[in-house]
Parts: sequence; structure tokens; C-alpha cells
Amino acid sequence: MEQRKRDQIFLKDRIPFWFAASGYVGLAAISTATVPMIFPPFRWYLVLVSHVIAPALAFCNSYCTGLTDSNLAAIYGKIGLFMIASLVGSNGGVIAGLAGCGVMMSIVSTAADLMQDFKTGYLTLSSAKSMFVSQLVGTAMGCIIAPLTFWLFWTAFDIGSPDGQYKAPNAVIYMEMAILGCEGFSELPKNCLAMCLGFFVAALIIKLLRDRTPKKVSQFIPIPMAMALPFYSGAYFAIDMFVGTVILFIWERINKKDTKDYAGVVASGLICGDGIWTIPSSALSIFSINPPICMYFRPSSSG
Repeated sequence: MEQRKRDQIFLKDRIPFWFAASGYVGLAAISTATVPMIFPPFRWYLVLVSHVIAPALAFCNSYCTGLTDSNLAAIYGKIGLFMIASLVGSNGGVIAGLAGCGVMMSIVSTAADLMQDFKTGYLTLSSAKSMFVSQLVGTAMGCIIAPLTFWLFWTAFDIGSPDGQYKAPNAVIYMEMAILGCEGFSELPKNCLAMCLGFFVAALIIKLLRDRTPKKVSQFIPIPMAMALPFYSGAYFAIDMFVGTVILFIWERINKKDTKDYAGVVASGLICGDGIWTIPSSALSIFSINPPICMYFRPSSSG
């Protein structure tokens, strides 16, 4: 009964497809006309291609965000960066690649954020239209506040200086990636491209096996998107998820009803606790207290 009520309220104020499609096309047209004025190497047809490709990537990112609660917009932004930088080449490829990365990230990230807002609206019995309007208002405010904030920091502090307070390390990383994109695949580390293609094919095969096999078999086949996340976020994420899965597995065997009612609440508490741990972790770092175990990897050639 409660599920039916949620569905009725959420679907009552459904946003028409024509409105969403026309809004995206209109914004894409404005972006295609204005972005090349700001970044001349980023030609209008490249902006248009970015907007054509972005919805597919936005769907993938929204799926991953709903699955893992981690927004991987930066990954899809890097895809746009390498594509645009390689197409433009050495004559303006760095600027075009970075601009393309920004366009791709803004679209993909906004889609995932909107999906989370819709999910919140569904759980709280809120109108889908009200959630969408709130997102529009917030985005409009961000278009004014974000540039002003950036301008404030840019004028008040020495942004990007190696010796300054705001070193902006990501700026250097993205610039190096754009340079690498301009130079082509030949500049990648040895076997890097082969490994990327291998993992891509492996992910497709695993996903097909999971979708095509019976449920009693597919439940033991991992989800490729969830498997890939620890490679991006780090091993700590995989360890946290593994511990949580073991707790959930044992809890389901002991009391399935309580698991269904309280698993989400307990998981939220564990996630919050993991976040709060950053406070004592920072305090330990300030006092130069090192962990009892430390792992370090180095090339075999270094001895």
C-alpha cells in the first residue's frame, strides 16, 4: 500500500518528455553558440558533439550513482577531455580538451544530482515537479554564485602557486592529461591501452552473463560498475563495502524482517561514522602519529 502511494504521488506530476527534450536542446544551442566565444579552440561542432554524446554518459553516471552513491562525473569528464584534445591536436588542444571536460562534467554531474533529488522526493512523498523546479532554481543561483566565488578567490589569493595556500593540484593533473591527449596514444604507458580494452571487454562479458543467466546463478555474479568503483576510489571503499556486505549477509540469515526494515538505517550510520572518522584522523596527522601498518609499491627495477 505504501509503495503504491509513493508511486501515485511521484508520477502524478510527471514532467513531459517534450519539455525535458526541448529544454536540453535549447540549452545545447546556447552553449554551442557561446562556449566557442570564450574558448576559441573549442569549435562549435565539437561543443555540439559533446552535447550529443553527453546524455548517454549521463545515464551511465546516474545508474552508477544510484548503485554506489558515488558520483563519477570526473571519469566521464576525462573521457571528453581525451576525445576533444586528440581531435584538436597540438594547436589549441589543451584549452579545447579542458573546456570539453568542463562541459561534459557539468552535464553528467547534474544528471546524477537530479536523479538523487528525484529519489529523495520519491522517499519523502514529494512532487517530482517541485524537485525539478528546486533543481532549476539552484542551478540558476549557481550560475551567478560560482563565478563570483571563483573571482573572489582568484583576486584574493595566489591560486595555483606551488608555494601558496591554494596549490590547485587538480589543475596541474588535468592540464597534463590534456597534453597527453594532444600527443596521442603513443605517449601512454606500455600496455595501458591494451589493459583498458581488456577490462572494457571483461565488463561487457560479466554484465551479459549477469543479465542472461538464471537468478540463482546471477546473484553470485558481481556488478561490473560496482567492481570498477574501488579502482577509482581506493581500496578503503572495497573494504568498507565488503564488511557491510558480510554484516548484511549474516543479519539476513538471523532475522530477515529486521534486515528489511533497518538495513538502510544501519548502513547510513556506518557511512556517517566513516565520515566522522576524518576528524580524529586529521588530529593524528597533525601530531605526526603514523599508522602501525604502511604499504608501499615501487617498480621492480628500483631494487
